[in-house]
Amino acid sequence: MTQIHITREDGPRKGRYVAHVTGIDAEAELTFTHWGPDLISADHTGAPEVLRGTGAAAALVDFLVADAREHHFRIIPICPYVRARYAKHPEWHDVMTVAPSEAPRIGSQ
Repeated sequence: MTQIHITREDGPRKGRYVAHVTGIDAEAELTFTHWGPDLISADHTGAPEVLRGTGAAAALVDFLVADAREHHFRIIPICPYVRARYAKHPEWHDVMTVAPSEAPRIGSQ
């Protein structure tokens, strides 16, 4: 079974979630931008070829959603991968700023 370890690196304006898979010397990331005290945009999810198929990218999005619920913030789903995962998990609507079928907007949240 693949073990994935995720950490959050946070700065005043931007941050990222980083995934490491046991036994693989590489990292996947999901970058985000702060738009207010309880609002971020999920900007980009990326994983090198060596991590494709490990579930690292999906785990990053799942972690993001769990983090939003735990810390009471909402997510503007800019990243196409995050939007695709959201389409498969409409129950995430409580932490997203738009419905699964809606295009995300910045500034009028």
